[in-house]
Order: sequence, then C-alpha cells, then structure tokens
Amino acid sequence: MPTAPVFHRDSYARDTAQQLLRPTALQVQVRSGVFLAGIRRIGKTTFLRQDLIPALEAMGALVVYVDLWADRSKSPAALVHDAVRATLAQLATPGSALLGRLKGLNLGAAGLSLGFQLDAVGKPEGATLAQVFTELVDKVRGDVVLIVDEVQQALGTEEGSQLMFALKAARDAVNTRPGTPGYLLFLGTGSHKSLVADMATLRSQPFAGAVSAPYQPLGEDFVAWKRAQLQQLPGVKLPTQEVMWQGFLALGQRPEELHAALMQLQSRPEDADLAFPIICATLAGAAADVELAPLRTLGALAEAIFNRIAQAEEGGASRLFAADALAGYSARTGMTVESPQVQNMLERLIAANLIHRQSHGVYAIADPFVRQAWRQRQAMQVGRAAEAGESPGAVAPPGH
Repeated sequence: MPTAPVFHRDSYARDTAQQLLRPTALQVQVRSGVFLAGIRRIGKTTFLRQDLIPALEAMGALVVYVDLWADRSKSPAALVHDAVRATLAQLATPGSALLGRLKGLNLGAAGLSLGFQLDAVGKPEGATLAQVFTELVDKVRGDVVLIVDEVQQALGTEEGSQLMFALKAARDAVNTRPGTPGYLLFLGTGSHKSLVADMATLRSQPFAGAVSAPYQPLGEDFVAWKRAQLQQLPGVKLPTQEVMWQGFLALGQRPEELHAALMQLQSRPEDADLAFPIICATLAGAAADVELAPLRTLGALAEAIFNRIAQAEEGGASRLFAADALAGYSARTGMTVESPQVQNMLERLIAANLIHRQSHGVYAIADPFVRQAWRQRQAMQVGRAAEAGESPGAVAPPGH
C-alpha cells in the first residue's frame, strides 16, 4: 500500500488542540498563553501548518498564523498586523476560502461585517488589537487562536515589546469578560529556548504566568514512514529500521539531515547498515561545527563554561560560580576567572542560543544534539591527552 505523501502528526495535533480549546480544570492556564520551544530544523513550522492549524479548525476555532521570520525586513508588529488584516479581509470577502472552511461558525455567505476600518488596524488612528480580537470573538461566537511562530523575534526592540503588551491586553480584554462566547488563545513558538521560556516566566514580560512547554520532536514512527515511502522506489538502498532510527537520533532528529544522509547512502558501495552510521556521524559532526561556531568566537572562558554545563547531568548544571568551578575555568583558560566574568559570559552564551536557563541558577545546553557532539569530542580529546601523558586541564576544547 502506498504511504501518504506527507507525514502527519495527528495525535500530537489533536492533543495540543484539545488542551488549548477544551482545557480541563488543571489545564486552564493555557488561556494565559502557551509558549512552545524547540531547536531549529526539527519540524515545528511544518507541524503548525499541516497538523495543528487543521486540528484547531476542525474543532471550530478561527486561526490567525504569523511567522516572524517570514520577512526579516519587516518588524514583528508589522507582520502581526499584516496577518490580522489578511485574515479579516478573507472573512469579509464573500465566497473566500476561509469562509468556506469556517461554515460551522455561521458567518454567512456574505462574509463578516466589521465595526472598524480594516486598513487602519495597526495604525495610531485605527482599532487596537484588543478591539479587533474582541469583535472577532463576538462575531464568530467561538475561539480565536493567534499563533506567532519564532515569537522570540519580538524581543529586543521597543516596538516588539509594545506588540507583546498589546497582545496581552487583547487576551485580557477577551478572556476576562463574564460570559464571553469564546476565548483568545495565544500560542508562541520559537527556536531560542531561553528567550521563549523567559517570555512565559519572567515577571517583566507581559505573558508572565503563561505555559512554557517543549516541542516534541519527530519520533520513530516518522522514521518508519520515511523508510516505507522510500521502499516504494526501485533500487533504493536503505538501512534497517533500527539503524535508520539510531542515525536519526545522531542527527538530532532533524528530518532534512536524515534525507541528506539517505541521499549519500545511495552512492556508497558498502552494506547499508555499515555505511549509514558513518554517514550520519560525519553529517552530525559537520552540523555540530556550524552550531558551535558562535562559541569559538566568544573565547576560552565561554568554552570552559560551556564544557562544565555540557558535562553536567541531564537536569542541568548549577554552582557555576562556586570556588571549584572558578578554579576549573582558570585551569582551562590559563587566567584567573572571577564571578562577574562568569555572569557576563553566561548572558552572552544565552544570547547566542548556546545555553538556556532551566531554573534559577541552573543552566543547560540549548540543543541536546550539540551537547552530545561536544561530549563525544571532549571524551576523544581527553583520551588522546591521556595517551600523550598530558594533564586533562591542558586539553584544547573540541573543534580546535
């Protein structure tokens, strides 16, 4: 039987949509907002577009989607306002595709009649986002979900900060009304773990108190689907399911990297199960070099701190300012290191998306794939140093 042309994550999408639109008493915090974080190139945007949005619409929600990386020449506020205006324009256009998809909302074939000037939304003289979303919820008499992809792009500028406060004001205007016919649900996704988590946890952020959760990467069922899809091609060379799964894990569960590895496999003369792990290890090493490039520009202290965090247990590293930690940094860098230097470098590592703050005083490597690659290289470096009779403290960081 032919496999589906696209891999769908129906269960994950249904569960997420259910929690957003029909939360239990223990899940109602989602109405304060949800921030979903995951590393780059693991399929977040694909999941949003082809699985989650259809699942939300199937449950009767109106979805407004905006990608803050869609046009880097525009500000996040402009992109959000553009997306809102585009959605409203479709709702106001008789016979539009969006109206056709939302038959259950009883909007009528003639389209939505708006009580404000559409072109003025986002302008000083126009309706505020709070006014827009309040009227929208009242008109559709149901839930509206605003999805902002790469939401961390709204940070760092005054205009971006004002946008987030305006969205928080819109959320409150809709959700705190007695007898509201629907809710405004905000879902922000991003690839910068610390910044995305901070948007939900720091008191200075407008969405403080929102739900922060990790994005679930693709699993073994995706690998099985990919393998079954390729088996339909004549003469294709494939590893066994288990070898292919282990290779996918080695590649950080990135679908594009898996495809690249399978393409390379086709030209290798060796047995597929022997060649594929080597290919994946090579690609993983090259990918890790790219991800670690910013670390090397930050210097020896950054690498010493990064190494201490990488070598910690899965729960993250603490005591990064303790006397033994400072002594370790000093030994590795060959200079005296004090706490203020460590604090400054931690902030720079966070800004570079190399580490993230898991909780107060606890830090972890942002990308588990990079952590694994670093630890493997570090072990090789230590092993070589031991063979050469060198002190472990003199070992050069991986990549040098």
